[in-house]
Amino acid sequence: MKKSEIIQLLESRNIQASYHRMKILEYLVNHRTHPTVDKIYSSISGEIPTLSRTTVYNTLKVLVEKKLVAQVTVEENELRYDYSEGPHMHFKCTKCGELYDIFDNCKILEVKNIDGHSIDEHHVYLKGICRNCREKNA
Repeated sequence: MKKSEIIQLLESRNIQASYHRMKILEYLVNHRTHPTVDKIYSSISGEIPTLSRTTVYNTLKVLVEKKLVAQVTVEENELRYDYSEGPHMHFKCTKCGELYDIFDNCKILEVKNIDGHSIDEHHVYLKGICRNCREKNA
């Protein structure tokens, strides 16, 4: 994604497009690996000497509040971040620990009301053994 598109994404949610915010969002857009704060920080701090973990935390907080980025909590002690352009589920491999986006069969994510309850957010997490790990053991 181009720098101008990153700026446009931020501004579309009324987020000031500071250099740090642009680089953090750019990282999330270009690395769909559901990184942790530490992974984001270690990946971009080399090119931004003034970056701190606090800045990463604060930026992610804003991006989540403005619903540009989602927090993904598959395990209680593991908070990851996800930029995605559409509703999807997450699959975590119990063998290698990788987290995958699943876009197939997501009809439940289209539901806005269940039994009179209004749904604002969906969080669907699946666990099992991923295709790569299964193929290694075959």
